[in-house]
Amino acid sequence: MDRRRALLLENIDPVAAELLGSAGYETESVRGALDEDDLIAALDGVEVLGIRSKTQVTAEVLRRRPDLAAVGAFCIGTNQIDLRAAAGAGVAVFNAPYSNTRSVVEMAIAEIIILARRLVDRDRALHAGSWDKSAAGSHEVRGRTLGIVGYGNIGSQLSVLAEALGMRVLFHDLEDKLALGNAQRCDTLEELLEQAETVTLHVDGRAGNAGLFGAEQFSRMRRRSLFLNLSRGFVVDHEALREHILSGHIAGAAVDVFPDEPREQGDPFTSVLRGLPNVILTPHVGGSTQEAQHDIGRFVAGKLADYAGSGTTTLSVNLPTVALHGSSADRFALLHRNVPGVLARVDALVGEHGLNVDGQVLATRGELGYAVTDVSAALSPDLLAALRALPETVRLTTFGRRAD
Repeated sequence: MDRRRALLLENIDPVAAELLGSAGYETESVRGALDEDDLIAALDGVEVLGIRSKTQVTAEVLRRRPDLAAVGAFCIGTNQIDLRAAAGAGVAVFNAPYSNTRSVVEMAIAEIIILARRLVDRDRALHAGSWDKSAAGSHEVRGRTLGIVGYGNIGSQLSVLAEALGMRVLFHDLEDKLALGNAQRCDTLEELLEQAETVTLHVDGRAGNAGLFGAEQFSRMRRRSLFLNLSRGFVVDHEALREHILSGHIAGAAVDVFPDEPREQGDPFTSVLRGLPNVILTPHVGGSTQEAQHDIGRFVAGKLADYAGSGTTTLSVNLPTVALHGSSADRFALLHRNVPGVLARVDALVGEHGLNVDGQVLATRGELGYAVTDVSAALSPDLLAALRALPETVRLTTFGRRAD
């Protein structure tokens, strides 16, 4: 049998290719992202796709490449993937919700200190040949108030480290989150903005967060406060941020994500924030440490390999969750429309083709059901054809001797 193919885009850590290779995949790695047409062409014969944040996996991509079985987002967010279309096509999606948390948090802490001490301006002055030794505008972070917008994995860990530095921590989140340490919850974003001297955004990529922070929010912030965004580029109105920096209302900012980012390393970058005083601009590297990228590569590739090898969907973001291990029996996994009676018809077909069910597990998620069945002997082509012919079938995958 020909080796199955995997495609990894956007400079994913080599450990991912190694793990997928060990799982039986012939893996191609590409440094940059691909647009829709190029991605469709590149996915010819590919079963597993790995991406980071720039490649868009659209409904059209999924429609044109029905052989695609799984997508790994080697990052936290999955808003670059049409999850509903992927589920409808039977394509499992996995991500890395925790692996780069520490890297982002450490960068946020560093930038808070750098902005508070105005080290960006001091550095630029020295590089320009000017000795500007002054305490004007420089402050300790100890005793100052940090406002965290979004109290998920990153925001909550940042809360702990900031408090260890002696900062008072406020947070706001749409969900009811448990406060860590002495952090205090703010019921509204406005309440947080009126108190915090530094505001940092750590929200997710849901569509409702687009334009979350604009002129109104900047004007509500305390005068001479600091602002950070290490979450999503479309969350912030950069024109409004520029105006408030130039007016002196915002004393400094650090921005790691942008509404429109270059596709490949070395491409030109434009932004209205370039050249502003006490502003740190970084090229979406909050989670880009060697440690984080290695952990992400290992984690997501491991999930993809487990799915391909045993059918387990643990931590899939769009399919019903079933935790499985390898089996010496032949196994098939049926992703199907979640309607009554499907499992009974599956078991009846197994019996009609002279097999016993050795083990079976079912999980449902919204409109989908996922049934994994181990049987007593080899799966026959006739049984597989009958299972695929069920009107509720979305995707049928076989394991063991892979009779398909």
